[in-house]
Amino acid sequence: MRLKSYNAATMAEAMRMVREELGDDAIIVSTQRASDGQGVRITAALEDPSDDDDIDRAITGRNTTPFAEKVREALAYHGTPPRLIEKMVQAAMAVEVGSPTMACATALEDHFDFAPLPERKAPRPFMLVGPPGTGKTITCAKLAARARLAGRPVGVITADTIRAGAVEQLAAFTGILEIELKQVRGADGLGNAVAEMMSKYDLVFIDSPGLNPFSQHDMDFLKTLVNAADVEPILVLAAGGDAAEAADIGEAFGTSGATRLLATRLDMTRRLGAVLSAADAGQLMFSEVSLNPHVATGLCAVNPVSMARLILPPEEELQPQAEEPPAQILKPTGIRSEGKR
Repeated sequence: MRLKSYNAATMAEAMRMVREELGDDAIIVSTQRASDGQGVRITAALEDPSDDDDIDRAITGRNTTPFAEKVREALAYHGTPPRLIEKMVQAAMAVEVGSPTMACATALEDHFDFAPLPERKAPRPFMLVGPPGTGKTITCAKLAARARLAGRPVGVITADTIRAGAVEQLAAFTGILEIELKQVRGADGLGNAVAEMMSKYDLVFIDSPGLNPFSQHDMDFLKTLVNAADVEPILVLAAGGDAAEAADIGEAFGTSGATRLLATRLDMTRRLGAVLSAADAGQLMFSEVSLNPHVATGLCAVNPVSMARLILPPEEELQPQAEEPPAQILKPTGIRSEGKR
């Protein structure tokens, strides 16, 4: 609001001065005689429309940048929780040139961390954890196949002695690729197997039984496995599903030691709100995604730009962006034609 006072000999003259400077929308706040008793003093005010815009944005969450609005629409389509949408939209507002995809990538980079699994030597083995049926066993096979095809020494351990056929399924893949597979039972067996495998291989992947995130017994068992072998747990979560449930799952496994999230079944879902919600609630870093069922080429590392392209497809762009750096994401990482990433 803009305030200004006017002194004049008569009320009519003072009103004329107000209209000339502030216009017909001015509001008279007060009128009084001048201190010397001669003439009048008028205080007038003019509302600043930008004040209303600020209040409207604060109440409704609407933004004035078209890129941010595109990001909002896309995240809402994906079923992202409103609280997370607002945080990401605020970050997207910083991008005024480029494209909605780059605005979305900026928001993702601002809110999440991205850490693909190494394809060279790792100091600790990676244990795939998660609820039953999320694709941990096939993901373990994909990770081992990627390392094997890249020429890295790799070993596999399975601690899943609960699900019928789990060991046989993994053995079918490791046998074809000539990868050593060890079967263990319990924390003691896992600790011994990890010590042996890490002395021989650059990378070691561990398949674990499906665990109920809402069972304290299951989560305690997971912590026992993690502590017994000093492994890094990776949450394997199928895309799709309810975002609120996924948030609870992500938080449960994050509290139990999981550090990264590997999303599966992206070829069978159109909405990623659950994946975003799980990573947010569990404070998990994004690593890879599974885009198809093929073992040799089924995994792709993700970064903010590639994830943004999954959330906001190219046809949603406002304009083509020739200046964007070429993305090497969403390119299967199992077969490589030149140098390692």
